[in-house]
Amino acid sequence: MELLDGILVTHEHTDHVAGLVPMARCGGRRNVPVYLTTLTAPSIPWGEYTPVLERFQAGTTFRVGDIDVDSFTIPHDAADPVAFSFRTQGLKISQVTDLGYMPDSIKVHVQGSDLLILESNHDLDMLKVGPYPWSVKQRVMGRNGHLSNDVASDFIRCDLDTRTSTLVLGHISEQNNHPAIVELAARQALAGRELFTRLVVAEPRRQTEVFTY
Repeated sequence: MELLDGILVTHEHTDHVAGLVPMARCGGRRNVPVYLTTLTAPSIPWGEYTPVLERFQAGTTFRVGDIDVDSFTIPHDAADPVAFSFRTQGLKISQVTDLGYMPDSIKVHVQGSDLLILESNHDLDMLKVGPYPWSVKQRVMGRNGHLSNDVASDFIRCDLDTRTSTLVLGHISEQNNHPAIVELAARQALAGRELFTRLVVAEPRRQTEVFTY
């Protein structure tokens, strides 16, 4: 934790910020700056502790240490949700989760990524018969919800950049998806492309490997 130069927040939903304050406090050793949009900041329940906040406007580029960070807006039901691309020493890593569909603008932002972390949240059939109330199912399937396996696979089949050497599929629902289904759909999509892309499925509640370049 003492090695952190900053913490980046995509949006204020609980599954993304539940551990934010303890992480920012860094065990009491030092305050770690938290980077988030101006509209997201007041949406987070800080309690009695407010960390050092570095506010930015969605769509801007800023620097954390020796990394240039590009922020870009995503379609999700939050105050001001963003995703990020990170550029340093000729490498580019993009992280895009929590979005209802893939606008052309996002496809442009992730072009040239050496490593891409992309949401493959739910299987539509599992979601439809799953335990969620119908209102929640509609939210997840909506244009401000989450990416299905089908949408993620369409992106892989049609738009995944040939430069992307590693594709990580994550934010997988524990109730409405299964890692084996995610992998099968993605490999079928990759089979139609002449790509040398390594596929990694980030399973819920399990740490992935450490990626090095």
